[in-house]
Amino acid sequence: MIKACIFDLDGTLTDTIDSLAYSVGETLKEMGLKPITKAQCQSFVGNGAKYLLDKALRAAGDTDADRLNEAMEIYGRIFDENCTYHVTAYRGIERMIEKLKEKEVKLAVLSNKPHRQTVKVAQEIFVGDVFDALQGQQEGIPRKPSPEGIYAILEKLGVSKEECLYVGDSEVDVATGAAAGTKTVSVAWGFRTEDQLRAAGASLIIRSPEELLGLI
Repeated sequence: MIKACIFDLDGTLTDTIDSLAYSVGETLKEMGLKPITKAQCQSFVGNGAKYLLDKALRAAGDTDADRLNEAMEIYGRIFDENCTYHVTAYRGIERMIEKLKEKEVKLAVLSNKPHRQTVKVAQEIFVGDVFDALQGQQEGIPRKPSPEGIYAILEKLGVSKEECLYVGDSEVDVATGAAAGTKTVSVAWGFRTEDQLRAAGASLIIRSPEELLGLI
């Protein structure tokens, strides 16, 4: 019996690409580097801010990413101010959450987005006491695809890995669920295509939030 669902945030519950692309773009502009495209930014998302900026810098002309620390400092300031810029829940997500709450399924978010912005986005987009746990990237817990974040949430919720669904939109999420030993669901509406998800080893892909309810 499924007692909890742990969700990735970006590309799974919320469409955040505009906030990420805008913040990366403003960072590169402030550093005097050439812009990158939204599509490039989207392809770099999923492994945390440092990975995103490393890839963005190289694509913008800093081929050795020598200015990564500078970029991290600038991006941290800009993104904190703009992490909810144009962010919306994907169609059907709010109803899915409502139905899961009715079934008394515990809900959590595990993101590689910095913890402060993870909480800010989740609490602003989903009004009310929706999630039983919110966890972004923070000191002491390795970022995904390490399973440690899932284990920390499961301990907090009092749920075993066999009673949990982990839901995400990227190859990082496929690897995270596999490492944790949870049943893993990949979503086709996020930042990766179905072909990319299958190539990453996804065995269960859903195309709408309503499909998740049938798995509970």
